[in-house]
Amino acid sequence: QVQLQESGGGLVQAGNSLRLSCAASGLTFNTYGMGWFRRAPGRERELVVGISWRGSSTYYADSVNGRFTISRDSAKNTVYLQMNSLKPEDTAVYYCALNTGGSAAGYVPNYNYWGQGTQVTVSS
Repeated sequence: QVQLQESGGGLVQAGNSLRLSCAASGLTFNTYGMGWFRRAPGRERELVVGISWRGSSTYYADSVNGRFTISRDSAKNTVYLQMNSLKPEDTAVYYCALNTGGSAAGYVPNYNYWGQGTQVTVSS
C-alpha cells in the first residue's frame, strides 16, 4: 500500500524559505518519479515540480522556476521541496505525488498517488 506523508508546511513571511518533506512507503522508491502539486484557494491543483526516478530530469512550473528546488534521497525514501523567496501567491496546500506513468516529470497524467497535503501560508 503506497503511502505519502508530507511535512514541513507552516506560516512564513514573504521572502523567507520553507522546506517540505515527503516520506514514501509501500513502494520501491528509487524506481518512481516524484512531484509536488499545490492547490490554492479557488484554483485547480497544479503541478509545481517533478523529478525523475534517477533524479536526472526535473520539471519546474514557470511560477516557481529559480525559487523552488526538488530533490530526493533514496536512502531515506524521501523527496524534498526547498522553497525560497516565497511570495503570498505561493500560499496553497502542497501535495506530494507519485509518478507511476512514465519518465516525463512534467506530464500531469503520469501522477496517480497523492499525499494528504501540507498547508503553506505566506504573509505579505
